Amino acid sequence: MVSNVTVLGAGIIGICTGLSLLERGVSVRLIDRGDPGQETSFGNAGVISPWSIVPQAMPGVWKKIPGWLIDPLGPVAVRPSHLPRLASWGLKFLANGTEARVRKISAAMDTLNQDCVTLYRHHLHDTGHEALVRDSYYIHAFRNAEGARLDSLDNELRIAAGADLERADHHRLRELEPDLSPEFKSAIVIKGQARALAPGRIGQALSEKFQKMGGEIERATVQSITPIESGGWRYVTERGEHTAPKLVLAMGVWSAKLLKPLGIHIPLESERGYHVNFTSPGMTLNHSVLDVDMKFVASSMQDGVRVAGTAEFGGLDAPTSPKRSAGLVALAGNLSPKLNTDEYTTWSGQRPSLPDSLPCIGEINGLPDLITAFGHSHWGLMMAPKTGRIVADLVTGTRTNLDLAPYHPNRF
Repeated sequence: MVSNVTVLGAGIIGICTGLSLLERGVSVRLIDRGDPGQETSFGNAGVISPWSIVPQAMPGVWKKIPGWLIDPLGPVAVRPSHLPRLASWGLKFLANGTEARVRKISAAMDTLNQDCVTLYRHHLHDTGHEALVRDSYYIHAFRNAEGARLDSLDNELRIAAGADLERADHHRLRELEPDLSPEFKSAIVIKGQARALAPGRIGQALSEKFQKMGGEIERATVQSITPIESGGWRYVTERGEHTAPKLVLAMGVWSAKLLKPLGIHIPLESERGYHVNFTSPGMTLNHSVLDVDMKFVASSMQDGVRVAGTAEFGGLDAPTSPKRSAGLVALAGNLSPKLNTDEYTTWSGQRPSLPDSLPCIGEINGLPDLITAFGHSHWGLMMAPKTGRIVADLVTGTRTNLDLAPYHPNRF
């Protein structure tokens, strides 16, 4: 068994991987240019749901995309200069929108999500921050009373996986969320899940636990990785060259850039997301709420009400767009008549998105001792604990009964 491993990337995926490896008796070093857990996962909407198993490419989504793109408040934006590069990715994305593909992808998402609440509570045990994960529902709210249907494909997938769903009428919705706008007439209530009260603080708490268990965290920027002929890997940072028997590549959207010099091309797109945090909201949400019509999620957290959403494709180095943040503020104003939208902070980060809504987990053919763990898109917070356990199995040679083929990095 390998005695030590270097994990490139200290986001929530890297941290959970590090914790799982330490539990197996493997010494671990995490390397990241920033503070652990304070990049993409920091800005998450906070939903921790075993039932978030519906991929982005669904049947008929191609009909909606043009309308989304021309709507300045729509959930998707593409910078014109990025359209040529995005075209190939977009075609792969749409090809995954058939019902047959959706069902297969959903089953693979279920594998990574099904234990997320239990595993987070396991990792947070004895940190003093167990209360950062709170039991709650996920409410999908509709303005059209007929919109909430249990027989839709997405809900059929959830029910088949074991989810407990309830259709709520106007009165039931008021009971669950009295501060929600009366414009919402019905909802699908997804039970048996939790929400994060501070995703960034969870990252801090788990990184502190990682260090207390003996893990090492190094602040550095990884510039390149190369295999060593005799075995193992060499990686270069601004501090020089280093070697490791095994590398785990968990650098999110920056992972594909490190693989290109090795001749490995992964169709990983940078999908910029935004959130707005209303610091004096004047209202409370008891659960996580998805505005189904406008495609954003709202949740009460320790520091206010967070509204998160939008997907902006513009390339890894594109600057943030103040218009997207302003759009979220405008949309949030329709969430509740009580919401104070005058005081808020904004955030933006890069989601690593692959066209089939599944991450890359596993070794790349011809590159032994390099294990990928990136590309979790919108579901990184939820999929992190299970991804960490799978990577720990792969590193230690532990037999797993899971079908890992859907996540193989060579599947493209």
